[in-house]
Amino acid sequence: MPDAIHEQSSVKPGEGQPFAGALRDRKPGVLVISHGSPDGLWVERVEAAVAEAAKDLPAGLPLACSFLETVEGRLIQDGIDRLEAQGVTEMIVIPLFVSSGSTHIDEIAYALGVKDTPEKETDLERFRISARVFFGDPIDDGPLVAEMVWDKVKALSLRPEREVLLLVGHGSVHPGFLQRWERGIASLAAQAGELSGLSGADYALLNPDSVRSKVRYWSDEQGMDVIVAPLFLSAGYFTKTMIPARLDGLPHRYSGEALLPHPLLARWMSQQILNIMGSLTC
Repeated sequence: MPDAIHEQSSVKPGEGQPFAGALRDRKPGVLVISHGSPDGLWVERVEAAVAEAAKDLPAGLPLACSFLETVEGRLIQDGIDRLEAQGVTEMIVIPLFVSSGSTHIDEIAYALGVKDTPEKETDLERFRISARVFFGDPIDDGPLVAEMVWDKVKALSLRPEREVLLLVGHGSVHPGFLQRWERGIASLAAQAGELSGLSGADYALLNPDSVRSKVRYWSDEQGMDVIVAPLFLSAGYFTKTMIPARLDGLPHRYSGEALLPHPLLARWMSQQILNIMGSLTC
């Protein structure tokens, strides 16, 4: 996969203007891919963020919001077909997942032809696609993400000098993927901790499970109040059921709020899209 694009784009929103001449003979479009959920509100929040991001993009830029599974009629192949029916030849793909350690990133990149073979065996078959694919980056970390994380839990802070922020992510049991999870969430925890002004920041994963041991370490051994922030795209089973179950009986503060809804997620998407579009005009 390509190197991460962390810099803000020098390309400005189109404000109703047509594409630059360098793209006159090509037609870019955007395919945003997220996991999907049977929870209608989960899907609606993703769609709302994509629609908000579209406001900062050039007028007329084709854009489709698609899902890996569950949302019938809105799956990845459906999104590809809709964009190519509009004449898209350069497809900017934004994988709207919270970590590079997700196995879904690997299988989607393979199915789109970005990589020859997946690192982990997958049932996902190659998609029918004619457009040239420009594969973006998952959320991972960065100033905008750190601000989102802190915004969701800062109301829980009472005595910053005695508090620690604990990010909780899904994680992975697969070698290589676990290390990517750890790199991204460790970096994000450090960034959010610095922004928060709390005494410390750390992370825990559901797979392999380190939630209880991390809370006990900070509360029992270090004497800190633990503020738990879930690192998930939208509220669902993990934020509502699994994390509370892992925290049961432990001293902590937990809002249960995922990244969405938050206006900065739309900005994160639009910045990455414009950044990639800028490379297309070079």
